[in-house]
Amino acid sequence: MKELIRKLVETFGVAGHEEPIADLICDEIADDVDEIRRDTLGNVIAVRGVQNDGPTIMFSAHMDEIGLVVTHIDENGFLRFSNVGGVNPHRLSDQRVVFANGRMGCIGHERLEKVTDLKMEKMFIDIGCSSADEAEEHVSIGDVASFLRPMNDLGDRLVSKAMDDRIGCAILIQALKEMKDTPNRVVAVFSVQEELGLRGARTAAYQVEPDLGVALDVTGAGDTPKARRLDVSLGDGAAIKVMDRSLMTHPAVKGLMVRLAEENDIPHQMEVLEFGGTDAGAIHLSRTGVPSGCISIPTRYLHGPSEMVDYGDVRACVDLTVAIAGAENLDLRR
Repeated sequence: MKELIRKLVETFGVAGHEEPIADLICDEIADDVDEIRRDTLGNVIAVRGVQNDGPTIMFSAHMDEIGLVVTHIDENGFLRFSNVGGVNPHRLSDQRVVFANGRMGCIGHERLEKVTDLKMEKMFIDIGCSSADEAEEHVSIGDVASFLRPMNDLGDRLVSKAMDDRIGCAILIQALKEMKDTPNRVVAVFSVQEELGLRGARTAAYQVEPDLGVALDVTGAGDTPKARRLDVSLGDGAAIKVMDRSLMTHPAVKGLMVRLAEENDIPHQMEVLEFGGTDAGAIHLSRTGVPSGCISIPTRYLHGPSEMVDYGDVRACVDLTVAIAGAENLDLRR
């Protein structure tokens, strides 16, 4: 599974430009589902158990990653840029980025009187050109770039850009491979533009009309020195979401996930996130409402070029996803 994760995190797919990662995912799951399609917005929607009579369970992991977009090319060939999704400028200086066509650049900034003056408008991407005409042979206004960082395997821990949320995609792909016959109709959605406001999950849920929605996404960890107080730690298992800014997990869904984790000896912890949101925030508001929850993957250094996860937590998330997909006699009444 580590090689699958490597392929996913190292593939280009900035929000709104997910075609390369969508192609890879379709290839990976082709033999494990009954049908695959892409909707108008670009979501990959795969179905397993098309003829099953049980409830429809929609799992959603977003394919897109944060990035940068070119807003101006000056006379000396330097690129000014803005953010695509949540990007902290203090994590950008001296980082390398790559465009969809493979052109690499490094990020610099103007002379600063003090570090607190560092704003995105004072930064630029240097792609090694000396004039606007030369730069425009490689990059255009509106082109997007992602961090240029490979995955590093540290044994129990994996570090890479785009763990948010390619690790959720990897978990969902692996779960599809490990699922046995299920009484339920399982719909795996690999959604677009989550980083821009949960857009893909909203349109996908409207089409799928699920009876149960489960997002697979990263969450922050509170286990580093003097970290923000958050009772989630790497190595303690799958995080079962209680709430975040986009969702108060349906009580029956939370109860189902806790019960299945306990019955299957799956390491787990409870997550209360005081910021952020996931695809579940869009799914649960679809049509007349969908009981929804989220399996969260504890992650350090979110929205940076070196996001870190624990491989044991990843395996626990796979096991919980498989258990939910195979659950019988689902009763999601409050």
